[in-house]
Amino acid sequence: MNKKLFKRLGALSLAAAMSLTLAACGNDEPEADPHEGMAYVNTGANYEWIYPAEGVPVSDFAEEDFQTNADGLPEYIGDRYETRLGVDVSFYQGVIDWEAVAADGVEFAMIRCGYRGSETGDIVVDEQFENNIQGALDAGLDVGVYFFSQSTGAIEAAEEANFVLSLIADYEITMPVAFDWEPLENSRAEDIDRSELTASAVVFCEMVKDAGYTPCVYLYRYIGYYEYMMERLADYEIWVGALGSWPDFYYKHSLWQFSMTGRVDGIDADVDLDYQFIPKPSDTEIAPPTASV
Repeated sequence: MNKKLFKRLGALSLAAAMSLTLAACGNDEPEADPHEGMAYVNTGANYEWIYPAEGVPVSDFAEEDFQTNADGLPEYIGDRYETRLGVDVSFYQGVIDWEAVAADGVEFAMIRCGYRGSETGDIVVDEQFENNIQGALDAGLDVGVYFFSQSTGAIEAAEEANFVLSLIADYEITMPVAFDWEPLENSRAEDIDRSELTASAVVFCEMVKDAGYTPCVYLYRYIGYYEYMMERLADYEIWVGALGSWPDFYYKHSLWQFSMTGRVDGIDADVDLDYQFIPKPSDTEIAPPTASV
């Protein structure tokens, strides 16, 4: 073969190869993020990726906003909220000396007023409800209540709400009135689906709101992420049971149950401990709108 022709063919082949290589490189696109639009959350047992519910306010708590105090309890050190320490109680705590509880720095109490039997479906008043609510009020604590639900749907939730409203009518309730549904093995409600459970909470909360109280839903992280349709609960206070050193639930919440083994003067048993977060007034003044000409 002619040497000049050989060199020319070689140059053409090299140019063609380079063109193909450049074309291939030019068509490379970055791989799509498999978790785009998702949030990495602690479910209580594991860390998992979830798709956040639309339109639901997100928590603004951060881990650096909390430290452990001298008593071994988490303490909020951020600048956006005032905090108050509280307890939530039922007959399991026995007879309580509420004056001693108040003297130990507790400022509010969430008191179980009743529950629905997980097998029978009967609605029952908590055995210590009257003693607890009157004792807490007499000691100067702010008081709210919760009902332990095993509702199978909206009709039963309405029945539960009516029961609660009749119990608290003669008491000064300044804290929320909470719907507390939790899954139990062999419960008549264990097969309730997400829509029915959410409808139960909504009906309960709407009836509580219509009666002039602050409605609330108690849940723990997994239930919030996988059992409830959180977009339908966005209008209600959320009370989260999330044991740990800071409240890491993804969605905004105003009550945090951080311990189930707390010790408080006046209670001769382990007791659940809670913080209430009260937003501080904003330092920013919003100017009135300027009239248009």
